Order: sequence, then structure tokens, then C-alpha cells
Amino acid sequence: MLTSPYEKYRQSSIQTSTPAQLVVMLYDGAIRFVRTAMDGLRKHDLEKTNLNLGKAQTIISELMSTLDYTYEISKNLYSMYEYTNFLLVEANIRKDLVKAEEALGYLTELRETWLQASKIATTQGLEPLSTESANG
Repeated sequence: MLTSPYEKYRQSSIQTSTPAQLVVMLYDGAIRFVRTAMDGLRKHDLEKTNLNLGKAQTIISELMSTLDYTYEISKNLYSMYEYTNFLLVEANIRKDLVKAEEALGYLTELRETWLQASKIATTQGLEPLSTESANG
């Protein structure tokens, strides 16, 4: 049961978003979790670090599972997600801020690329992406 106005707004936002917007939201969440984990690393808060790196990995797993392999780029995205996930695992195991920063860089770059591609598709009047093709 949604109780807070924020939760109601967030749920409504998700339900009314296009597939492209949902992918951007996933990137936003992963980026936020990695940043929070990096803060945990800096403060030597291992619980905060572990929890948030795990959440980011869950989002990356979701992005991987929704790739549509009828598009050639999906194979490249899968490899990129796989490597980013590896970096997050390494950052967590080794408590390595550099690995987390590298993963954050890839996620930020992918988010910006996806945002630009969806804007181009919208301005050119292309049909909105289906849920299956939204991520590849």
C-alpha cells in the first residue's frame, strides 16, 4: 500500500513512462546507488557500501536481462554491462573506490547516450520503443 505522496507520485511516474524513460530511470538509480556506495567507501561504512553496490548490480542485471538481441548493439551492451558489473563486484570485494568510479563513469556515459538517442528518436517522429527493444 502506497502511503506517502512521494511514493504515489513515483509509482504514477513509472506507470506513465515510455520504455526509453524507464531505461533512463534504471540508469539514474544505478548511478545514485554507486555514488552512495562510494560515499560509504570514503566513510569506511561497509554496510552502506555493500548494500548500495548490490542494488546497482541488481539494476545492471535487469538491464542485461531485457536486452533485445535482434539488434546488433545488444551484444555490445551486454559486454559493457557485464564489465560494469564486474567492476562493482571488485569494488565491493576489495573496497576499491577506483573500480567504483570507473563503473560510475560507464553508467553515466551509457545514460547520457541513451538519453540522447531517445531524444533523437522523439524529434524525428520515430515510434516509441517497445518494452523489449527499449534496452537494445
